[in-house]
Amino acid sequence: MSTDTISMTEYHHKEGNNRLGLWLFIVSDAFMFIGLLVARFYLLGSDQHPEANQFLGLGITTVLLLSSYFMFRAETLMSFGDLKGFLRNALLTLVLGTIFLIGVVLVEWPMAPGRPSDGATWSIFFTMTGFHAFHVLTGLLLLLIVWRKARKDMYTAERHWAVEAAAVYWHFIDVVWMFYYPALYLIGNPVK
Repeated sequence: MSTDTISMTEYHHKEGNNRLGLWLFIVSDAFMFIGLLVARFYLLGSDQHPEANQFLGLGITTVLLLSSYFMFRAETLMSFGDLKGFLRNALLTLVLGTIFLIGVVLVEWPMAPGRPSDGATWSIFFTMTGFHAFHVLTGLLLLLIVWRKARKDMYTAERHWAVEAAAVYWHFIDVVWMFYYPALYLIGNPVK
C-alpha cells in the first residue's frame, strides 16, 4: 500500500511505530560503540594512540561535521516541501560522507604504521574506525535510497518519514565520531 492511499492517521500511526523501532536500534547500536570506546581506554589508559595522524583525523572530522550540517539542511528543507533543496543538500551529504569514508579506509588505513595484528592498540584503532566506517557506508546507502525516491517525488512536507530516519541515523553516526575522534587522536600524552 503506497503512502498516497493511506490516511494521515494511519500514516502517523505507522510513523510512530517506525520511530520507536529506529530509536531502539540506535540505542542498541550505541552499546557496541560504547563498548569499543571502553576497550580503547582499558587498553591505552590516558595515552594517545601511537602515531595517530593528527592532521588527517582533523580533516576527516571536519568533513563529517560538514556532512551533518548539510543533512540537517536537507531534512529541514524537506519538512517545508522544498524538494530541490533537499536533493541538493542530500547530494552534498552523500559526497562529503564518501570523502570521509575514503579518508578513513583508503588514506588513513594504508598510511598507518601498524596493522591490527601488531597488538591490541592497533587492533582497537582499526576496529573502532572500521566499525564506524561500516556505519557511514550503511548511512550512505540509506541516504542514497532516500535521495533516489525523492527524485521520484515520493515525499512531501507531510509525509517524509524516510528522510527523517536517514537524518537521525546520519546524526547518530556523527555524534559517535565526536567521541571517537578525541579518544583516538587527542586524549592523553603521546606514547613513548
